[in-house]
Amino acid sequence: MKTVNIILYDEPTVPEINLDAAVKFIKDTFNVPVEKRGPINLRYDKDILYKIAASRIKKLNMPFQRQVPTFEEMEFERNTTHSSMQGMTYYDGFELQSALCRLLSKTESTQDVFHIIFTNRLTCTFSHTDYRYHGRALVCSNPAIISTTGIIEAPAKPREYYSKSMAYSKMGLDLDEIKEKFRGTFLEYHDSRLAEIIQGYIMQAIFYYESMEAFCSDVNCRLYNAHWQKDLLHSQLEIGKLCKKHQDMLSQMTNKT
Repeated sequence: MKTVNIILYDEPTVPEINLDAAVKFIKDTFNVPVEKRGPINLRYDKDILYKIAASRIKKLNMPFQRQVPTFEEMEFERNTTHSSMQGMTYYDGFELQSALCRLLSKTESTQDVFHIIFTNRLTCTFSHTDYRYHGRALVCSNPAIISTTGIIEAPAKPREYYSKSMAYSKMGLDLDEIKEKFRGTFLEYHDSRLAEIIQGYIMQAIFYYESMEAFCSDVNCRLYNAHWQKDLLHSQLEIGKLCKKHQDMLSQMTNKT
């Protein structure tokens, strides 16, 4: 592996990340040293706060257009770690990544040190296929960004959940009944299953950095790029392992036979 050290940056508003378990998973799987750190401190760096606030997406059906952030938006970013979630504020994943990259130590901004940043911000990337932004759980490269909000919001819930929710909403009925009916079929905020799901995204991030191949087309592989919650839960929890191709790649990567 070209990576000789991995650094994880926590998101304190999401304790379900379970950084200790993530550290053990990386050591056991990739056999490299791992360091865990607290969240990247944004409170006193006005330039970074500006760049992060400026990475907000204003129009979901247009490519990114940088705008001058307001004072209120910058203050929101300053205090973001005090919030349990970011709600539906959207961020361009690559713009956010560029901003966070500036916070990394120059001595650690080398090819052999891989940074993985957890955030509750909802990261998105623009698709020219349907000309709109899509939520993403993972933004690859170095640093890699894993969005806990993206894990919950990006893969779609069951189709029936949306149709029944729309029907209930039009009739003015309580949506809690729908949520209860479908409970367990998708991830929720502060879901106890997040820790294990996150380990799958960590694996995808490391695979991409090492081989430029983050995803697999096989739903029975932990590198599967799930667009539906049911596929995410299947590949990460029910299967929870790599396909033969990627297991062989992992063995070559870590010099294990």
